[in-house]
Amino acid sequence: MEIDQTTILLLMFGVMLVGILIGVHIGFAFGATALIGNAILFGGIDGDWAEGIEIALSGVGSVSYEYLRSEVFATIPLFMLLGDFVNKSGAAKDLYNLINHGLRAIPGRLAVATVAGNAVFAAVTGVSIAAAAAFSRIAYPQMMYHGYNRTFALGSVAGSACLGMIIPPSVLLIVWGIISEKSIAALFIAGAIPGLILAFFFMVYIGVSCKLNPTLAPAMKEGVDEDKLSPAEIASGFGIGALILLVLGGIWGGLFTPTEAGGVGAAGAVILGVLKGMRLGDLARAVVDSGRTAAPIMFLLLTANMYAKFMEAAGMSELIRETFTIYSLGNFEIVLVMVIIWLVLGMILDSISIILITVPIFAPLTEGFFDPIAFAIFGILVIEAGLLTPPFGLLVYTVKGSVDDAAVTLSEIFKGSVPYWMLMLVVMAMIWVFPEIATWLPSKMI
Repeated sequence: MEIDQTTILLLMFGVMLVGILIGVHIGFAFGATALIGNAILFGGIDGDWAEGIEIALSGVGSVSYEYLRSEVFATIPLFMLLGDFVNKSGAAKDLYNLINHGLRAIPGRLAVATVAGNAVFAAVTGVSIAAAAAFSRIAYPQMMYHGYNRTFALGSVAGSACLGMIIPPSVLLIVWGIISEKSIAALFIAGAIPGLILAFFFMVYIGVSCKLNPTLAPAMKEGVDEDKLSPAEIASGFGIGALILLVLGGIWGGLFTPTEAGGVGAAGAVILGVLKGMRLGDLARAVVDSGRTAAPIMFLLLTANMYAKFMEAAGMSELIRETFTIYSLGNFEIVLVMVIIWLVLGMILDSISIILITVPIFAPLTEGFFDPIAFAIFGILVIEAGLLTPPFGLLVYTVKGSVDDAAVTLSEIFKGSVPYWMLMLVVMAMIWVFPEIATWLPSKMI
């Protein structure tokens, strides 16, 4: 009995999804289905199984050699290392305090400072989970002390943490660039304007909401508002600013590749950490922690590329094109289907997994009518919204686990995050209508 390519493809895709839903690690689900699928595809049920297995196993070696030896893969652990040094040194808290003191006249200034701090923190780390954990411990207690509405405070922490996925250097942008084989430098530059627009919208929402309903964010308590920052805090906050200029300016100015910028940034973060009092043991712990976080991502990228090669060989892109043609879907309908799929997957999977599963399928389908760089930013925004979408909402669970307040519920965080979720979809729609928002800066700088 012979099985056609489409049947093999759909069967393996189903097996992979079932495996993920029942709790199989997504990396093993990718790798196992890719191996079995290639063995069936090239050996066949009634064909030469030995040859099929040999081809499948050789594919593991070729993919591993081709991808893991690439210097692009070093970008992820380097930027994670940079973020760990900044966070563990206490420089992130200094940055928040510095921004907070510069926003005295703005309604809801602690929430606005949280957004601004997350935007700057994102530009250093590019990891939303790190930002959510850091500001849950830094910003939330301060907002509660000053009488902020709890749902409003939680929403500002969880919602603004999403900026880490769009403001460069973002780990998701790196993963997208690797999977779709697009320039990571171009993606970094493309994310800057949409990220700043999103941060601005967040701040406007907070300011208007607090002006209309002052009970959300009461005026600062007497005396606390006048507390002065120490020279060390000011220097630390501005040190992060200098680090951002060094890393992003080097990429945008063509002085560094993204990988080199990650190394330079990590070295700068070490210097900043030592100046903040980190010692050898603290630095070693930061290295180990970032390695523990980066290693699973590297494994996921390897197995996802194995699965992408299998889908390419089995004709996944052609199958989807034929399906869209049969149902006469136009460009808008195609993108709408993708958005719905991303949001649904966002309810049950983390962002990197969603990118690994969908980008190899979706990216080739839109190249004829959607600029690849603009589509990447568009897709990241939708996937970013998935981080706040129940029931999974990875950032929501991160905030819940990070705040030192047993009274906090998941429903409060989801409720407080709704306006931020909606604003992300607004910026997404802007990029669909005006892709130049994402492509203008890369066209001028690359």
